[in-house]
Amino acid sequence: MLSTLVTLMVDSVATSIYTSRVDRPPPTDDVVAAAEGDREAGNDFVEVGGADLESNGEVNGTISLMFLHVLELGIVLHSALIGLSLEASNNTCTIKGLVAALCFHQMFEGMGLGGCILQADYNFAKRMIMAFFFATTTPFGILVGLGLSKTYKENSPTALIISGLLNASTAWLLIYMALVDLLAGDFMGPKMQGSISLQLKSFVVVLLGAGGMSLMAKWA
Repeated sequence: MLSTLVTLMVDSVATSIYTSRVDRPPPTDDVVAAAEGDREAGNDFVEVGGADLESNGEVNGTISLMFLHVLELGIVLHSALIGLSLEASNNTCTIKGLVAALCFHQMFEGMGLGGCILQADYNFAKRMIMAFFFATTTPFGILVGLGLSKTYKENSPTALIISGLLNASTAWLLIYMALVDLLAGDFMGPKMQGSISLQLKSFVVVLLGAGGMSLMAKWA
């Protein structure tokens, strides 16, 4: 994780320095006129002098909503697994770690998901539905674990294989979304790319957050 964050930092700062030194020539009148003609003809997405023009927000909107749905799926599955493991486990040390995860990890996941939901082009009802699913999956997992507590053996080969596969599937999904869509999207945005000092300050905060979660995982 540390090497990934350092690589992202180097890539972001290098891209910012390069783009600040290379000035793109403004598009000529002929290119702008051709782009306007394409847009009037019904083309939703064209490129003019390196700048993306859209007649509507469907392209970015679709990507944003797809990202939000995948993020919601990963977080919901992860929350359900935590609730299931919390109720089905009889190990005190495991329960303490899961309670710590519920107190901190789920809180930060909720903050991140809530921010993405607010930025999406959703009405109030859809936002409430997504928030409802996030809020109820952990209690649902606890109820399922309560029903399986008498027959569930956490150290059995079947339980270990199923739990490992589910945890691995949600882990890679959340790591991919965090690195590719959240961190890379923010640091490669125009606001971050316009200020190297802001990038460095943000990377310090990211490293502190990653270090804090790592310490919590070791303690838990």
